[in-house]
This record gives sequence, C-alpha cells and structure tokens, in this order.
Amino acid sequence: MQRQNDRKRVAIIVGAGPAGLTAAYELLKHGDVHPVILEADEVVGGLSRTVDFNGNRMDIGGHRFFSRNDEVMRWWLDIMPLSTYEECSENAMLRRRRLSRIFFLRRFFDYPIKASYSTFSKLGILRTLSVVGSYIIARIRRRDELSLEDFYINRFGKVLYRLFFEDYTQKVWGKHPSELGADWGSQRVKGLSLFTVLSNALSQRREKGCKEVETSLISSFLYPKFGPGQLWERVASLIKEKGGGLFLGYRVVKVNFSDGKPFSVTCRSSQGEEYVLACDYLFSSMPLAELLPSFNGLSVPSPVLDTAVALPYRDFITVGVLLDGMSVRGEADDGNSASRLPDNWIYIQERDVKVGRIQLFNNWSPYMVADNENSVFLGLEYFCSEGDALWTMSDADISAMAVDELVRLGFIESKSVIETHVIRMKKAYPAYYGSYSGIEKVRAFLDGIENLYCIGRNGQHRYNNMDHSMLSAMRAVDVLYGKCGRDALWNVNTDAEYNEEN
Repeated sequence: MQRQNDRKRVAIIVGAGPAGLTAAYELLKHGDVHPVILEADEVVGGLSRTVDFNGNRMDIGGHRFFSRNDEVMRWWLDIMPLSTYEECSENAMLRRRRLSRIFFLRRFFDYPIKASYSTFSKLGILRTLSVVGSYIIARIRRRDELSLEDFYINRFGKVLYRLFFEDYTQKVWGKHPSELGADWGSQRVKGLSLFTVLSNALSQRREKGCKEVETSLISSFLYPKFGPGQLWERVASLIKEKGGGLFLGYRVVKVNFSDGKPFSVTCRSSQGEEYVLACDYLFSSMPLAELLPSFNGLSVPSPVLDTAVALPYRDFITVGVLLDGMSVRGEADDGNSASRLPDNWIYIQERDVKVGRIQLFNNWSPYMVADNENSVFLGLEYFCSEGDALWTMSDADISAMAVDELVRLGFIESKSVIETHVIRMKKAYPAYYGSYSGIEKVRAFLDGIENLYCIGRNGQHRYNNMDHSMLSAMRAVDVLYGKCGRDALWNVNTDAEYNEEN
C-alpha cells in the first residue's frame, strides 16, 4: 500500500459503501486525483451489500433503486442497464412492482394507508369515524412540532397515529415518538399526510413520472438482478479498472493533521498491521462518533467531541428464513387467491412480536432465491442497540424466536422451515435523539477543515437513503472542484418532498 509515484493528488476515502464508492468513481472522471478506498469490512456495499447464503441472497434493509434525482437515475443505469425478465443479462436492472403493506389486527393494510373500502372495512366503522374525526381536530388544532409525535398527529390525526405509527416507531428507535425530534419526520415522511392519501384516492391519479407523486406512492422501482450488492461490486470493479485503489479489511484508526488539515491516515489491517497513507484530501463516511476521536494533531473542542462521541445509533439484525411454503396466501391481480404474498416487505404492527418488518426476497428479484419456484426466502428485521438483550442473543436463539413469531403471526408452520441465517449490522440507523441536538456545532467544526469531506449516512449522521448518500458524495466532489459551496454537501435530503423506507 504505497502512494503512487506520480503527480496526481491523493484522496483517501474511508468506507466502501454507496457514498465512498460514488466519490471514488466521480473523482476518476476528473483524472487528476487518485482515489484510494479503505474499508474496514471484507466486502463492499456497506448497508447496501447483498449477503449470499447457499445461493439465496439477502438484501440488508431493502433497497429500492428509485430517486427523484435524474443524475442518480442515469448513474445507476449507466452502470447496470435496464433489462426485461425474459432477456435479463448477468449485469442488469429489472423493473419491479412496488408493494408494501402493514400487518395489523392480523390483517393486511395498504402502505401508505389508502382511503378505500378495504381499509375502512378492516378498521370497522367506529375506528374509521374516529380516524376522520381526530384528523379534523388535528387540522383545526395544530400542534407545535416539538417531537415526532407532534409531527405525525398534525399529518394523520391522533387515532391513525396511534394505530399505525406509535408502536412501530418505538420498535425501530427504542424510544417513544414523543422522545424523538420532529427532524426525523421532516426527512422521512415529508409531504405525505392523510390529506395526500385522500387527495390521491379522490383524484384517482395515475403515476406518470417519478416527480409527479409522493415517493411513498410510487408503484415500481429498479432493482439489480442479484440484489443491490451486485451493483456496488460492479462499481468497485470499475474503480479498480480505472486505476483507483480499494483495500478491504483496513480500518482507519488515526487521521493525522498538520496546519489544521489531514495529511495522512493510519490504518490497521485485519491482521493487525499498521500503515500510514499520505493524502491531499479525505472523504469520510465513517461514523462521526469514530471520526472525531481519531483526529491526531488537531484539538477538538470538548463540546464538539462530547457531542460526536455520544451520537446515538440503532443497530439491525436480519434473520433469513428459507421455507418450502407459507400458510398465509396472497391475492392475484384478478382478485383470486395466489400461492404467495406479493409484498416486497411487510410492516409488522402487532405488539405481541418483536419483528419490525418482513422482507420477501423472491419479490425483490426471482434471482435472489436459488429455487424460486419451490421455496420462499424471508428476511425478518429486528431493530436493537449494540449490547442489548436482542443484540446479544445467540444466532440459534434469535432464529428460533424468528420462526416462533412467524408461526404466531399465522404466516408459516414450523415444519416449513428449511434453514435460517443471521446477519448483524452495527450503526445501521443514525438516530435523532440524545446528543443529536448539538449536531450543528459538529458540522460547523468539520466545515472549518478545508480538505475534509463528510459524506453518506454515518458520515453526516443523517438518515439518508442510498441515493442521498450518493448525492452527498457527488456534491463533495463538486465542492472540491469549486462547482458549489459546502452548504450543497449538507443540503442533500433536506427538501420537503422526498420519502422512501430504506
């Protein structure tokens, strides 16, 4: 791992997730900067990786390839062209039907909630009247949005909030919505409200283009043949072909400063060997809680360091369950019963189970499952915090719990299980509580470091989608080349119209 003996400036990029790989790819287009990616893990893709389990592939968290940003859409399709299922080449994007539903009261509800006879009949007339009444009250008596609870009630009314948002939000974040900042809603729900749902139902408008409807209402998306990791593995290969450096299993332990700027990083290999790499620029997608304590030769003010170190995260466990069939059945396009559920994922609102969402990998892409015709591959998603009771459960115990919950929900019989596989992901979700209230002073300090660019979900401690993480990298490269100011880097994912659930 030696610096190239040429006149190119060197950019060290920490992390080989969507942000880091995008940054390297974009830098190579300019030709005068040599990007070197350091990734602590042994695989690329970050949270957008695909895990191969005996030929059955798991998408960690679920990643729909959809963006309101045309630059990102073109970027994806330049890497992996769109194909049809019948003519699908090895490196191809498929167009997939989008369907997510809520499982509540042991019934399926559309997600987002639709103003339909089906919804009202499942809720019952008394609940329906309560929903409408509480929404009218919420429109008349708007709350000051001091918490996520306030945010939801203003947009959906108290009854619908308690039915479909309160318990699920607590599962995901381990906090009641009244303890969470309204910032979360302003990034994740944004333009969606009960009014939007009603307007959509009354006008019966059809999707004519990505930018014409709320993103939660999109009906289709793109998806790589073998999952999101396939695209990022392809990008990593292209980076190496174009002369970029990519080193897996190397964790950055120190960022070394001189005259207030990073001039090198110290990294440690998985074998414990340390290397020092010189750099002209540093692009970091590592968690801020790890980045600032790594600064060597630069004094970080105590309030800034204390805030960064205490930033909260939620961790994530996916239990893959391979089945020879399911007890619960779906509904075909003609209204008749179908042999499988049609969902990409299902939000589990029931209080008697810990599972938060269930993915159906067959429906993301039929190529995700080794025997798509005869088996079903589910991914049960559990939200937790590193070190808590759920995180420290053994793989065998958490697999047994996942199977038991599927049986309890009526989805399967235990005899249908072929095998299971457990994946744990640390710091999957930057959280908006605790010391997050001081994030602006962390940003202000980092913005004062001229050749440092913080990108991606953890690099900015922002609940970004995949395309947002990519855009933060693209804007960082633009900042380096003087095409825009630093505000553009941090303004990604602050608009009031984007929503998608990755």
